[in-house]
Amino acid sequence: MTAARPVRVLIVDDEPLARRRVAELLDEEGGVEIVGVATSGAEAVAAIRAHAPDVVFLDVQMPDGTGLDVVREVGPEAMPVTVFVTAYDQYAIRAFDAAAVDYLVKPYDDERFAQAFRRARESVESKRLRRLSGELFSTLQSMHGAVGTPAAAPRDDAPVAAPTAPPPARPEYMERIAVEIRGQVRVVPVSKVQYVTASGPYVEIHTPEKTYLIREQMQVLEDRLDPDRFFRVHRSAIVRLDLIEGLTRNPSGDYTVQLRGGLQLKVSRSRTEELERRMGLAK
Repeated sequence: MTAARPVRVLIVDDEPLARRRVAELLDEEGGVEIVGVATSGAEAVAAIRAHAPDVVFLDVQMPDGTGLDVVREVGPEAMPVTVFVTAYDQYAIRAFDAAAVDYLVKPYDDERFAQAFRRARESVESKRLRRLSGELFSTLQSMHGAVGTPAAAPRDDAPVAAPTAPPPARPEYMERIAVEIRGQVRVVPVSKVQYVTASGPYVEIHTPEKTYLIREQMQVLEDRLDPDRFFRVHRSAIVRLDLIEGLTRNPSGDYTVQLRGGLQLKVSRSRTEELERRMGLAK
């Protein structure tokens, strides 16, 4: 079996001790390759373009600018998965606006770092799966580009076609979600999650007993939840399919989905048809 490719990390910080601490903590994680370090915004931009890391731990304040300047220079779409590191908590909202997967406020402990890196690793894996799915789709399109064209009758001396490759293994979806409560990390079983809603740079995990607030992106969470069990009805809401009791069209033409217990959530028009199909309502 081919070993999983290590996560390639770039460390950006103007403080030597801060860089060393990140490197030591990454060494404890395993499956990590540090592809470079940078001590300024300009060096960070050059290193990101030269090494194309999977993850960058990016200091917010540096002598020649900020980590947010680095994001603007490289471009949000071209940035690797980003974890901002800052001594100032007020930068958190701007960090998430810049599409950071997490941020660390100095001084942070080992457990908090591990949590941030776990989110970064999961985000990297999600990006890889999306890329591989796109490549597979393109390959299949090219192989079957002549669909509809009558195939030539097989000749007696034609070579026997090689057996088709087995379908790709089903992705492993999360069964537990780590949440932080008063400095302690607890685990919420996915089986208890009823729905998820966006709340600025955070998401709210709703269970029958409690609502948990975590630092995560909706897209990352959607990729990690089993699509046979959960569906994103709106850019700001994911629901558990077996809790849906009905779909209502409002006088305005918009739709709302009703969950068990009476809760109603808005459904994006672009997602209505797929939701109807999932509910067995499509004609």
